[in-house]
Amino acid sequence: MSHVHHISSQHLSLEQIETIISQKYTLALSQDAEERIVRCFEYLKQKMSQTDKSIYGINTGFGSLYKNKISHNDLEQLQINLMMSHACGTGDEVPAEVIKLMLLLKIQSLAYGHSGVQLQTVKRLIDFYNRDIYPVVYQQGSLGASGDLAPLAHLCLPLIGLGEVYYQGYKLASKHVLEMFSWEPITLKAKEGLALLNGTQFMSAYGVFSILQAKRLSKLADTIGALSLDGFDGRIEPFSHLIHQIRPHKGQLETAETIKQLLEGSELIVAEKKHVQDPYSFRCIPQVHGASKEVIRYAEEVFTTEINSVTDNPNIFPEEDEIISGGNFHGQPLAMSMDFLAIALAELGSISERRTYQLISGSRGLPEFLVAEPGLNSGFMISQYTAASIVSQTKQLCTPASIDSIPSSNGQEDHVSMGANAATKLYQVVHNVERVLAIELMNAAQAIEFRRPLQTSPVLEKLVAAFRTNVPFISTDRVLHDDIMQSINFLKVYRPELALSTEV
Repeated sequence: MSHVHHISSQHLSLEQIETIISQKYTLALSQDAEERIVRCFEYLKQKMSQTDKSIYGINTGFGSLYKNKISHNDLEQLQINLMMSHACGTGDEVPAEVIKLMLLLKIQSLAYGHSGVQLQTVKRLIDFYNRDIYPVVYQQGSLGASGDLAPLAHLCLPLIGLGEVYYQGYKLASKHVLEMFSWEPITLKAKEGLALLNGTQFMSAYGVFSILQAKRLSKLADTIGALSLDGFDGRIEPFSHLIHQIRPHKGQLETAETIKQLLEGSELIVAEKKHVQDPYSFRCIPQVHGASKEVIRYAEEVFTTEINSVTDNPNIFPEEDEIISGGNFHGQPLAMSMDFLAIALAELGSISERRTYQLISGSRGLPEFLVAEPGLNSGFMISQYTAASIVSQTKQLCTPASIDSIPSSNGQEDHVSMGANAATKLYQVVHNVERVLAIELMNAAQAIEFRRPLQTSPVLEKLVAAFRTNVPFISTDRVLHDDIMQSINFLKVYRPELALSTEV
């Protein structure tokens, strides 16, 4: 039987989101959330029947068209027109794993009762989530202020029977899916289109996905880095607590301790060394990986606040009898933290590629390019080229999006965050770094075989044994693409057996 998560005003953490998604929870509204949504909607309906005042986006046009008053009879058509006119997305489709998060985060934001939507509108979004109905959304079109207008228009078009969805692997016109379940299209009331389209859920969904992946990649970078250190015949002294206590950055302290734990019981690490110092890519793992951990923590803090927030406009306060037009849809905090996170992850990939380069260099008694007969065999030579190519592209993807702004809506929306572009390029950085780490693991596991009969630590020997069920030791040249793909697939599912005492 499926677990149920009740959407409420209770604090939602990224760990809870990961559990909800990975364990396939279904969603339902708590009684409190239902009451909040209904109270807000009824307040707005009553307010609209009693006032002739202009209230932005409810009885006026949008953006710079706020000056145009809309007659009472046209208020529903105004919201439908908003949905259709704003569906201007283009480019590649947003992957299903991100769409699922967009739905969850949109439902959460609407459930606080400050948005003026009908209860049935939120329940229909929950139906989409629970039945794995994924609206077709496009990656390009949002400026990351006024909310993610174009992507959220595409996300919500199926509510009114427009747009397309994926259902059970097929792309269908949404009206056909509504017919399948005998659902009537939602009749949008005043403010509803605006509540659905204003908001940061495109940026937030990409950010939440990327942070959850970043936490995983951070742990993998430590684990693979430790294996590379042993494969390279590296030294343990740079991980001594004495060094890190006199420069006690939290991430640095955590990383040094983690590497020592990972190498506990290794015969290789305690073997006598001929060299007195290792290259930075090994020696400075605590300083570099640790700095990235701090950025991941910062991004998580920003996004935890965001997913527990109301981000549409205007905001409705029934208790205070206020409807206030502000700017909670502006993605600046998200844009800046996603740009920062991209840099932090890129550095995990950058230092990883350097360790791969050192492993294939023919140093420290290892054969050139990690193959027994170099010359006849090129071995792992070109795997480093691939890693270098990916790292170079990742550097280009780290150009910040958040420093750009192009005015829109006749100058009314004159500063935007460009956080949507920060989001999609961060997603690509996440996948790039995973690939670079997979290439390092392939090289590190190969290097360890040339150290036999000495063993690395029990924890890392388990990693090598698990990896070998996917990728064999390579004695002569073969098509390495297949092995790289197997390494990437292995990393997607591998969780280090060691319960690391330090969490990101």
